[in-house]
Amino acid sequence: MRTILQKYRQNPEILLLAMAFVMPLTFSVWNALLNNFVVEKAAFSGAEIGLLQSLREVPGFLAFTAVFVLLVLKEQTFALLSLAIMSIGVAITGWFPFEIGLYCTTVLMSIGFHYFETVNQSLTLQWLDKDKTAHFMGKQLSVKSFASLFAYGAIWILMEFFGISYNAMYMLAGGAGLIVVSALWLFFPTFKEATGQHKKLVVRKQYWLFYMLTFFSGARRQIFVVFAAFMMVEKFGYSVGDISLLFAINYVFNLLFAPSIGKWIHKVGEKSALTFEYIGLTLLFISYGLVENGLLAGVLFVVDHLFFALAIAIKTYFQKIADPKDIASTAGVSFTINHIAAVIIPALLGIVWLTSPSLVFFIGAGFAFCSLILAQNIPQDPNQANVAIKNPFTVSQIKTTN
Repeated sequence: MRTILQKYRQNPEILLLAMAFVMPLTFSVWNALLNNFVVEKAAFSGAEIGLLQSLREVPGFLAFTAVFVLLVLKEQTFALLSLAIMSIGVAITGWFPFEIGLYCTTVLMSIGFHYFETVNQSLTLQWLDKDKTAHFMGKQLSVKSFASLFAYGAIWILMEFFGISYNAMYMLAGGAGLIVVSALWLFFPTFKEATGQHKKLVVRKQYWLFYMLTFFSGARRQIFVVFAAFMMVEKFGYSVGDISLLFAINYVFNLLFAPSIGKWIHKVGEKSALTFEYIGLTLLFISYGLVENGLLAGVLFVVDHLFFALAIAIKTYFQKIADPKDIASTAGVSFTINHIAAVIIPALLGIVWLTSPSLVFFIGAGFAFCSLILAQNIPQDPNQANVAIKNPFTVSQIKTTN
């Protein structure tokens, strides 16, 4: 038994999977209870919840600052500390059932969440061999899905059958997160960096395709997160239970199929995987704009969520083309690029929604089509010397960035 534990203790992949479990275990509780809690306990209207969601995205927009924290903290330490901060933010949410209090606890939770996601991506790309990364990221998605399903099940049992309060549920989720993080901190040694990371902000011209794919990925995701579920409620009358069931189906599918999707990406390559994804998403968004049947809309919602697993290919493409020293810094930059859309898209398309909900989804189809065009620039065998088929920057320009 001791030998097995020692073997696990020396394996950084086990740490990555454990962290992938604890993040959604706590965040899913916060997310699932949020709308009911702020309405019932803090009397929020649409204006307050809109501001809260905007504030929640600000730390994601500022994720590039993670590289400056790495001047004083190791990435592994920073990842665990971020999980602890997120857990504290979740645990104390129920103690502040008023506007300013909820804004503050949300920002605290979000700081931990976004810094963890940034550093976790960096560590995964550094610690995994390139031929194992896609499959492993699929396993991470599967673990996250299991944790989310566990969290939703705990909410249902504890609040429906035992009648525990919002405050107790938040404290239980945040407390569980802190306990697990403390155990991980004590159990695992500090793993050595495979390659020393740049401790400064790095933006390189040769990564232009990765940046563009990341931006459009963030734009499309906001349309799915903000408007697809809203359409289910507004147009087709889905109840809270119906929406919860859709998300549960999504998580079950990820739990079952995400590792296989990762293997498939490694087998066919990033270009083929992303081409398949973007053709599918273009058709899906057009279908969203045209659908008139509630059951068919639910099917589209589930299929849409499945396509998100294919976004693994963007990360593995970057891993193959990047200088290993750039991974930590670029992870922060990519999260910031991704969240430019999160700050802008909901507000702008919310105005469009008032006059033409279908147009919102047709715009989403346009984003997916732009991604499809960009993906055709990915080489069949991407590497540091072969980053894109059509590079808008000359070799001499690229060299000046190093």
